[in-house]
Amino acid sequence: MGIHYRHYKPGDEKQIVPLWNESAPKDPISPVRFRKLTLLDANFDPEGMRIATDGERIVGVAYAIRRQLPMAGTNLEPANGWIPYFFVAPAHRKQGIGSRLLEDALTFLRGHGKEKVFFSSYAPNYILPGVDEATYPDGYRLLQKLGFVTQYSPVAMDYSLVGYEVPEDVKALKAQREAEGYTFRRAEDSDLYEAIQFANNVFNADWGRAIREGVLQGLPLSQILIARDNGKLVGFCLHGGYEGIRERFGPFGVDPGQQGKGLGKILLYECLAAMRAESLHGAWFLWTGEESNAGYLYKRVGFQITRTFHVMCKAMK
Repeated sequence: MGIHYRHYKPGDEKQIVPLWNESAPKDPISPVRFRKLTLLDANFDPEGMRIATDGERIVGVAYAIRRQLPMAGTNLEPANGWIPYFFVAPAHRKQGIGSRLLEDALTFLRGHGKEKVFFSSYAPNYILPGVDEATYPDGYRLLQKLGFVTQYSPVAMDYSLVGYEVPEDVKALKAQREAEGYTFRRAEDSDLYEAIQFANNVFNADWGRAIREGVLQGLPLSQILIARDNGKLVGFCLHGGYEGIRERFGPFGVDPGQQGKGLGKILLYECLAAMRAESLHGAWFLWTGEESNAGYLYKRVGFQITRTFHVMCKAMK
């Protein structure tokens, strides 16, 4: 019968999830996560989910998305589109299916006036920051073939909390900063508006969203730490902000004007201590720059790089 191409239809998820897990077994997904991260995304458009079928069987998927709901304010990023993921059944590879699906996804985004398409740095519901070349070399080469160029390469890190305790030098640094008027404590309702605005304005809207939506979905305020300088909010740190996964660390940020005082170091160690107090055995996150200030801090603490991703972009012409 040959391969046919179309967009998503209700009920396809019953095949998409098992196909995903067959095609990308190192990054499996559950029906609940697929529902939350794709079907319930405010920006989900069935036309953007491109499907390849062999008879009645779905054998490939490429997902394109554009912003219809702003992350903050009214900015819909009209020039940008994203492809968060694509995959093809192992038995149907090397037949041009992946190329055709991605071309269809690009055509969808081009039809909506997009000038740049990113793989796969879409917020809020990205699955991975970018393509993992070591795990998916064929996918990486296909993106390159289609004109995607690497923008930067963030890393994921993990840290074992077994036997963790706050070092004495960090305790001493905290005491010194407190004597200067700094405070470090767990968040209260009175902190939320300021923390969300701080995250949005100093860093990015996805961080503010993680705080706001996390609390709405049941994130305990005890999992958010706030740093203040004589009353002014200058930093925050949390865990469990993404998908309610308590072991997932972040987001985490300190006012650039306050850096160099060890505030981030104090917040990080305090947050890890809070995680260990909850009997968590590990902390992990998906995205930081290996050579950034945060990356150096994580490595000094003992975080280990577990994956490297490439955020890629294609200019639409």
